[in-house]
Amino acid sequence: MFTASLAASLASAAGKLPANRNIKWAVSAGLWSHYPLAPFTDILDVMRDTGFIGVRLTGYPGILKTYSMTAQQLEREISKRNLYVATISFGGPVNDPAQHGNVVAKAREAMNFLKIFGADHLVVFPPSRRKAGENVDAAFAAMCKGFNLIGEAANEMGFKAGVHNHLDEMVEGPAEVDKCMQMTDPKLFNFAPDTAHLHLGGSNVVEMYQKYKHRLVFMDYKDARWTTPKEDLKLPNGHVYKKDSPMAKFFDSIYDLGDGDIDFPACHRILKEVSYKGWICVDLDRTRKGPRTSYERCGRYVVNKLEPIYA
Repeated sequence: MFTASLAASLASAAGKLPANRNIKWAVSAGLWSHYPLAPFTDILDVMRDTGFIGVRLTGYPGILKTYSMTAQQLEREISKRNLYVATISFGGPVNDPAQHGNVVAKAREAMNFLKIFGADHLVVFPPSRRKAGENVDAAFAAMCKGFNLIGEAANEMGFKAGVHNHLDEMVEGPAEVDKCMQMTDPKLFNFAPDTAHLHLGGSNVVEMYQKYKHRLVFMDYKDARWTTPKEDLKLPNGHVYKKDSPMAKFFDSIYDLGDGDIDFPACHRILKEVSYKGWICVDLDRTRKGPRTSYERCGRYVVNKLEPIYA
């Protein structure tokens, strides 16, 4: 009787994990950089137990050195748990025409690495914002040309590449998102949006999803609402941000799914409309009770609020 009850309990628990059918759910390894260094397998175990089956690697190739891993060791540990590497966070000085050849070569190197894991998406971060007095228009045009070159290489290799909007980077606000989409070739380069950075950067998230729904190739579902810190913020790795600093305000403004201002059900209805099949990364820059608790909460939100719309 006890064995049957335990089995039923485990089956019930397993049934509450994200389904990972049309939508496959991932985490970003970046969260764990705010915690004391531990084995990478700790991240993989949280993923396995909470139903988030993919990981976006941050800081490639440095992340392998940080965790003292080879690609082969990572692939072995990933496979052992039936998990996936979904993509990496890729970036470079793509705003400098003289660097285009080098950036594209590094993009190809990154995609060859991702092929080891069966991945076929490259998430491309823009360069940092230009300083006052610099020729912003020329840098933006060069960046978009570089994005097209990366997209061309991605297409040749069976990948899809897209820009990941981000605060304090060249594609931040709604006008910059629109300009980037207009200046890149939709046959070559796509949109890999971050909902929190869209919202905090002044965009209407749902409108952006609707406008570029046919160019969505990867995305971060990250909840946010602007929050002013009441005290200095100390991260679990001991790093302290003064309460009046931009980073303290940013970290305080990131929440588990459902705790912020973003209308994820509306976004999800748009994904259903275009029959989106691919990855969504729940990227938590901060957790208030630890990664496992937050991903359990986000998993419940996925199952209860989003999967009834589109799984």
